[in-house]
Amino acid sequence: MNATVTTPSRLAIGALRVSRTLVSAHTVAIIGQAVFAGGYLSGDYDMLWLHRWGADTVSYLSYAQLLATLVLWLARGPRWLFWVSLLIAAGETGQYFAGMYGALDLHIPLGVALVTAMALTTIAVWRPVQWRAAR
Repeated sequence: MNATVTTPSRLAIGALRVSRTLVSAHTVAIIGQAVFAGGYLSGDYDMLWLHRWGADTVSYLSYAQLLATLVLWLARGPRWLFWVSLLIAAGETGQYFAGMYGALDLHIPLGVALVTAMALTTIAVWRPVQWRAAR
């Protein structure tokens, strides 16, 4: 079933811009996490502090992204971005606690999956958007 395409509202355009900015910043931050972890595993133990600080930053960006994509959805924007953001936020919450408890057998592969998911989400969010018509 094809949805009717419409012109977006100013709220929708603003929500899309905010969502794109947050998704992009989130991706940069999560890639930074891999750099910090790699530095730590190479023997630079100060990088563990940066990795922990980065985890907080990634978490805050994840929740901000989730909120922005909810506003975007409610403004008749794409729904998929909210659901992807929710899945990523849940994965990052699990990632955070796995790291805090030292469960590296979960923490490392989940981190790889999350970096991949964010990279793909960033590519997808910058593609043209089809807006849903009001009911």
